[in-house]
Amino acid sequence: MGKVFATIDDRWQNWIALQKMFFVSTAPQSTEGLINCSPKGLDSFRVIDELTVAYIDLAGSGIETVAHLKENGRITIMFCAFDGPPKILRLYGKGEVLEVGTEAFEALAHHFPQYQGARSIIKVNVSRIQDACGFSVPTYSYEGERDTLLKWAEKKGGAMGVKEYINDRNKESIDGLPGIKLD
Repeated sequence: MGKVFATIDDRWQNWIALQKMFFVSTAPQSTEGLINCSPKGLDSFRVIDELTVAYIDLAGSGIETVAHLKENGRITIMFCAFDGPPKILRLYGKGEVLEVGTEAFEALAHHFPQYQGARSIIKVNVSRIQDACGFSVPTYSYEGERDTLLKWAEKKGGAMGVKEYINDRNKESIDGLPGIKLD
């Protein structure tokens, strides 16, 4: 059984900073809706304080996380150690979507690299911090970041092209929930 922690202390902050990947899970209110789990990488995750985390959300083919958070705010973020001692850490909480161009986005944007494909920052108020053994998680060797998404944003013509893509493809989730419409 994993342990529950009161805060994301220095030990956890340092461990999180070493992880190259994390997973984000959300679900709509409807039991008919689809549960979503998305892998995330690049230099995109930050611990803001002992009970607040955030990640830069980059444009992609889906908008499930954003749509689910706008509907109900429920989110779980999971980190797995793929090298070193086995460990899993889950951060449970309520998330909010801070869309590009808003004051809320600008207030946190300085924590992240400037990605042309950014569409929002997902900010999470963490209510439960729990670890697990991770004994069955395989080990992998990190070779580097993929630059495919960054090159895609450049090919789209930068921020304006990405904005058009978001407005065209990220208006709603696969369950029909509202996504993002950038002005």
